[in-house]
Amino acid sequence: MATVRNLKIKTSTCKRIVKELHSYEKEVEREAAKTADMKEKGADPYDLKQQENVLAESRMMVPDCHKRLEASLADLKATLAELEEANEKEGPEFEDARSTITEVEKLFQTTEA
Repeated sequence: MATVRNLKIKTSTCKRIVKELHSYEKEVEREAAKTADMKEKGADPYDLKQQENVLAESRMMVPDCHKRLEASLADLKATLAELEEANEKEGPEFEDARSTITEVEKLFQTTEA
């Protein structure tokens, strides 16, 4: 049985994963710039290889975050639907959940386009 507390938890989870996703995307940009800079300056091949590994790890985290966000979004939608069926539809938690769902869906639309 879904509760308002569960809804708050799932909403917070979605928000946290969105923050993580943005953080990883920024990290990829930062590491890519650093790698390009090292190549331009003719850095030691070992250091360059290590930097490329760091960049590859950062790039792997973005799709992982997307998968977790999709799962979290589906979980949030299911909880919200369950609570709405039980005629619990009002309150700040519900508005927060709905706005979070809209925000995440917009994020997916912009990344797919």
